[in-house]
Amino acid sequence: MQANPIWDHHVVVPDAPPGFTVRTCVPANPDGVEVMLERWEAGSSEPPHSHPGHDMTVVVEGRMRIQFFKREGAALVADGEPVTLDAGQTGYVAAGRIHDAQYLQDCKLVYVHERAFGFKAE
Repeated sequence: MQANPIWDHHVVVPDAPPGFTVRTCVPANPDGVEVMLERWEAGSSEPPHSHPGHDMTVVVEGRMRIQFFKREGAALVADGEPVTLDAGQTGYVAAGRIHDAQYLQDCKLVYVHERAFGFKAE
């Protein structure tokens, strides 16, 4: 997968052990991230959509599938093969990239969105 800036903008914390940096949450930090702990039931799904910032999803439990899309005129067409993520895997989605999500099993996810979260239905 391509580089994703979720891991940028870390800072050193005073009096922290050497080697430790952190990127804190918005709104207290304008360069921060939003973090969500999500649960999805097997068989549920999200329609094609995009987000204003880059994001990262860590699958803690379960299995999910992401399909990317591109616009051809007014239509959305699949952009590559679907990506399946199993427990222990991490997926990255670039800002503005259109995608959907299907939850193949009950899922527990850690979702990290660069800066303030947004959802745009496509």
